Amino acid sequence: MTNAMSLASGTQKPLSVLYVTTALIAGGAEMMLYRLLSRLDRTRFTPQVVSLLEHGPISRKIQALGVPVRSLGMKVGVPNPAVVLRLARWLRQDPPDVMQTWMYHADLVGGLAARLAGNIPVAWGIRHSDLSSETSSRLTHLTVKTCALLSHWLPDRIVCCSEAARQVHTAIGYAAEKMVVIPNGYDVGTFRPDFAARATVRKALGLSEDAPIIGMVARFDPQKDHRTFIRAAQMLHRDRPDAHFLLWGMEGTWEKQELARLIGEAGLRTHCYLLGRRDDDIANVTAALDIASLSSSYGEGFPNVVSEAMCCGVPAVVTDVGDAALIVGQTGIVVPPRNPQALAAAWRTMLEMGCEGRRPMGIAARQRIKERFDIAEITGRYEHLFEELARGARA
Repeated sequence: MTNAMSLASGTQKPLSVLYVTTALIAGGAEMMLYRLLSRLDRTRFTPQVVSLLEHGPISRKIQALGVPVRSLGMKVGVPNPAVVLRLARWLRQDPPDVMQTWMYHADLVGGLAARLAGNIPVAWGIRHSDLSSETSSRLTHLTVKTCALLSHWLPDRIVCCSEAARQVHTAIGYAAEKMVVIPNGYDVGTFRPDFAARATVRKALGLSEDAPIIGMVARFDPQKDHRTFIRAAQMLHRDRPDAHFLLWGMEGTWEKQELARLIGEAGLRTHCYLLGRRDDDIANVTAALDIASLSSSYGEGFPNVVSEAMCCGVPAVVTDVGDAALIVGQTGIVVPPRNPQALAAAWRTMLEMGCEGRRPMGIAARQRIKERFDIAEITGRYEHLFEELARGARA
């Protein structure tokens, strides 16, 4: 993979970039990696991906882009120092021009392997902004503390997905002088306003075309705080029985059963709908909403679902976690986490504005994403970083 000048043509070969990620499950960090790879300029860069854990659903999406993906075969929760040596051996056999790691465990393993293999420039990738005991395992906490110590030696740059992430990790000892914030980027062509989707989704649910829908896409996890969402829905339902609620993104039967129990206890069985995972039509369902919501109580870095809703011209009500407030700016409403009263009140305020009142907010929301977080511009920032690191290694 090492870059060299072509003797025949005198032209420079594309820079080889190796992405080392902890996993390739269907999570926000993994989807951002997929979006980045889908836009990377292949005339200037040749990407490959290595996952510490076994292949996941994003592996297939990345392979469909023509990007090779390999797995080091680690098991979840089972430390295996041997993978550092295995990766170092791969790197010595086929050294990349630049390595970009993605999430804590990959930062540590990739950084160590790169140093064992030789002078390979490395950019770490921090995708979290909360390190409380609620959000992370003991192994993750140990990994983060180790990374903080080694950050002054192993990586050449540390890319944070949010300003909140930069501040949190600087405070625990990461090398602040190496940090740069590159936020997530979004495809405003895939996620866009779709008035036909509004009618289609309501028809599928048996609702009238003017029925207001408040929705949230999130896996069923304490971090996402579905309990607060459902409690807020129960409060709003008392004086806005015309409002309906949509939840999707749950993985399995147990998750749906537990949510169904909470919804039943709240008296919302006829007004709250569980759609499960909707990877194929997530843009259509999102575009059908009147209000997008985020009820997370902690742990968000740069929540994708908020930005994707804004791309669709849907205004958002979000809890003040991670960079959610920075994302929405003045185009939505920000409320404190774990506060169903505030969440319900914000929904009520938006509903009272009516469709015409919310439309300018939605337009402004989409424009904000286009100006600040368009995937083409964000990819360009990564490309510039890779070229800068490669030049430094050759100097």
